[in-house]
Amino acid sequence: MSHASHARGNLRSIVAMLIAVGFFALMDALLKALSARYPVLQIAALRGITALPFVVLYIAWRGAWPTILRARWPLHALRGVLGIVMLSLFTRGVRELPLSAAYTLFFIAPLLITALSVPILKEKVPAAHWWAIGAGFIGVLIALKPDGADLQAGFVTWGGLAVLGAAACYAVAAVAGRLASRTDSSESLIFTMMVAMSVGAGALALPDWKPIAPQDGALLLGLGLTGFAGQLAITEAFRHGQASAVAPFEYSALAWGVALDWLVWHTLPEAHTWVGAAIVIGCGLYLVRREKRITEAHATAEHP
Repeated sequence: MSHASHARGNLRSIVAMLIAVGFFALMDALLKALSARYPVLQIAALRGITALPFVVLYIAWRGAWPTILRARWPLHALRGVLGIVMLSLFTRGVRELPLSAAYTLFFIAPLLITALSVPILKEKVPAAHWWAIGAGFIGVLIALKPDGADLQAGFVTWGGLAVLGAAACYAVAAVAGRLASRTDSSESLIFTMMVAMSVGAGALALPDWKPIAPQDGALLLGLGLTGFAGQLAITEAFRHGQASAVAPFEYSALAWGVALDWLVWHTLPEAHTWVGAAIVIGCGLYLVRREKRITEAHATAEHP
């Protein structure tokens, strides 16, 4: 493939990533709004239920049902459980934290994925990557504001810990998804995740299920549409572009978080959140650039 073709593919994918991040940010804002009125497990179930019809129609349109029947079910079941826990914890976190602060903490997930790729995917991680991962954790500590002056507003904030737990679940689910994607289709990954949230979270939420208020119907429709559209866009982003070129634009979520915090909840991040975000994002971008150089070096060695 020519350099020009690579550039066009990357540009298309970057636009798709920016669109995906925007849709997911709007979805998270809807989760935050709904979290004030419904239990977190019920919201996780509603996330799956509202998106599932769109997913089913999409799979039928692509004629991809046979690929779903050939899925490696144990890995999909693991991803489903992790997805339920992840979304429940994240919803619990954004109920208490501004979106921008939640995103800053969640940005630790790519660093965790790099760390987990060693024992699970058997990938080699250079020593410099471990230094970047360690610095990223320091950034998270700064964002959590561990000043010890006020424990309820500092490191042990339940909302902050919930988001970190969600990031850990997301990282493990992403690694499991990488393993599954070696043989399974992207449609099967999306479908089984939505089914797990709909059925699994729905069953767990049933004892404390609250009736849906009629005025929340539009919010739930938006939840399904934004989640589905974001998933399509991010799949498109990684289908045509190089991961090293596309991945950094996931951090545009912070801009969306700040904008939505200001427009909807009239709040802005505190200074420690900005500092922590700068460190975590810097470490993430460093890892992406290092990975790109390593990939290019291997390609040059194989095809001089």
